[in-house]
Amino acid sequence: MKPLSSIFFLLLSIYSFSQTKVKDTITRRANIGYSVSGNLVSFKPETPPLIPIAGAPKPSYSYLWELGDGHYSKAAEPKHVYKNKGTYTTKLAVTNNYDNGKPPATRPKKVAINDITDTNYKDIASIADQNGFAILKNCDPIPDQEMVVVVSYQNLENYVSSGKLYLFYNEKQFKDNNFQLVDFRTYANEREVKENTVASVNDLDDTKTYLASTENSIRTKKYRNTTTEENLDASLLEANKTYHNVSVLEFDDANPSETRNVFYTFKTTPEMIKDTSATVTMRGIFVPNRSYKNHKIKNLEMEIVTSHDPNKMGSNGSFMNYRLVRFKRVNFKTRFQNNGEGPARMIRLETDIPDMFDKKTFQIEDMYPKCPICPKDEIPTTSCLDTIIKKNQIFFTFKNIYLPGSEQKNVKEKDSTKGFVKYSMKFGDDFHKVKTRSRTAIIFDKNEPIITNYATTRFLPGISIGAKAGYNLYPDLDKSTSYFVGATISPFKSYRFYWQAEWLNAINKYESGVTTREGIGINPNGVKQFQRMTTSTENKNVNWEIPVLIRYNINNYIGIGAGLQANINVSQEQTQTIKIETFEGGTDQYLLDTKTESNTVKNSFADFKTGLLFDLTAGFARIGPSLGMRYVINFEQNFNYFQFYGIWRF
Repeated sequence: MKPLSSIFFLLLSIYSFSQTKVKDTITRRANIGYSVSGNLVSFKPETPPLIPIAGAPKPSYSYLWELGDGHYSKAAEPKHVYKNKGTYTTKLAVTNNYDNGKPPATRPKKVAINDITDTNYKDIASIADQNGFAILKNCDPIPDQEMVVVVSYQNLENYVSSGKLYLFYNEKQFKDNNFQLVDFRTYANEREVKENTVASVNDLDDTKTYLASTENSIRTKKYRNTTTEENLDASLLEANKTYHNVSVLEFDDANPSETRNVFYTFKTTPEMIKDTSATVTMRGIFVPNRSYKNHKIKNLEMEIVTSHDPNKMGSNGSFMNYRLVRFKRVNFKTRFQNNGEGPARMIRLETDIPDMFDKKTFQIEDMYPKCPICPKDEIPTTSCLDTIIKKNQIFFTFKNIYLPGSEQKNVKEKDSTKGFVKYSMKFGDDFHKVKTRSRTAIIFDKNEPIITNYATTRFLPGISIGAKAGYNLYPDLDKSTSYFVGATISPFKSYRFYWQAEWLNAINKYESGVTTREGIGINPNGVKQFQRMTTSTENKNVNWEIPVLIRYNINNYIGIGAGLQANINVSQEQTQTIKIETFEGGTDQYLLDTKTESNTVKNSFADFKTGLLFDLTAGFARIGPSLGMRYVINFEQNFNYFQFYGIWRF
């Protein structure tokens, strides 16, 4: 029989174990299922159950199949005819939409083709309608997850060509890298090369514009669609200024009209920007012929997400430099997907517009479904986009359209159920350095609205340097004079609260310890004489003041502040003077003699003091000149003082 103490400890261990939450280490997995009939393969995914999100639309999976011979498919259950015998490695990327879990992981699977029984082989689909160059992704990036990017290029020349393919990633405007290139897969003998993409050119295109989201003055051209350029050196230089990393591939012997695909797997980093309304980009440059400078450029725009939600609002105004955005355009994009069982004929987007934007500068940059703007004062009979601008909102209404539903019968291409509106605006005349939030209500026909995430705009802190000069008034010191000059540093043109640090160099002079002693003395001849001895101390020092304070702008003209301050005498000189006056007789009526003695003591970096300060400014509170008054309460007696100054912030 076990002792009672052993039983007690056993029960205690069982209880403690039952109270410990065991971490779920099981990874959701999706498997590749397939059946082979000659060279025709039918694929079917085996996916785990979806986890619905409360209040969200019905969850679903979307797919990107990499079929092992350069082809890909986004169908749920694709069928593919292989051209040649062999063993093909197939991959599957599964995206969980409106699902409360991580995307299922998959493993590659080899498919063996031993017989050619079906001659209905189709080449990779032409992308001539995209100017021979296209980039797509299987999903938007989520921190610390994988995503697949497919770069497609087509030889639109009438001769066999050999060229290059560049893919730039990790924009320099962000503090940390957002992507890590894990792997890339080629199927037409493309080979990786290393080269210095920095070219030395002086004739950069003058049509380039600044992106509002950049924190520096790098000029970045906006590539809405695939564009054809001629100055390859300039394009590479510009891309190198914008991005940290690049993958460069060379290809050979691309036949006329031949289309090829390259597959890149990226792992988003844990340090990836967490702003779920921010837009990040990759840039592809396609050089059809290495002997020439002609090339094509395309940007891939992606919104940071926390879950795969096709209904989303984003902006490229996440990190703006307040000094540079006065006349710049900020882009907004609202995406939507019809998840119904039938087509949508009308889609309305009710979008918030922050007050700081000038709605008169509103313009539509792009849209899908593609349609013209609705005519005014007419009832439209064809597909069109109607825009209604209200005080704090803009309504976008797609009228007379056909957008299939993702649950609709015979709809195999999920992308055909998606749409978007991209628009831009400038800032108003008087806008402040404040963060904004806006979102969109998406209404499909007469269904309940779907509310998107918040799209935010925010400004980088920036740096403001100020010059300051003035006079210190010490009420408790005799014959005091104190002048100072200095500099300040603070965030540029803060709206309300902000921190400010200062360095002030003051030259001070004051007297202390003046004493007078009088009496009757007898000289060597025995004659009485009246004597007066005056002792005075003069102080001179060069003083450094280092205040740190938090300030608050009441409005554009008045600001207040409070903080702490440290003082130290960099150099200090104290001179004690003794003056002896001798008079005839017992009064000070007749002066006979005066003697003066002086003693000077010098110190450096002495007399450290700390204190509190309270501050008031009037003028231009955020930038420019203003006058101020400050009261400093030192934690040393007789050293409280007033400070009167002028300051100019730049």
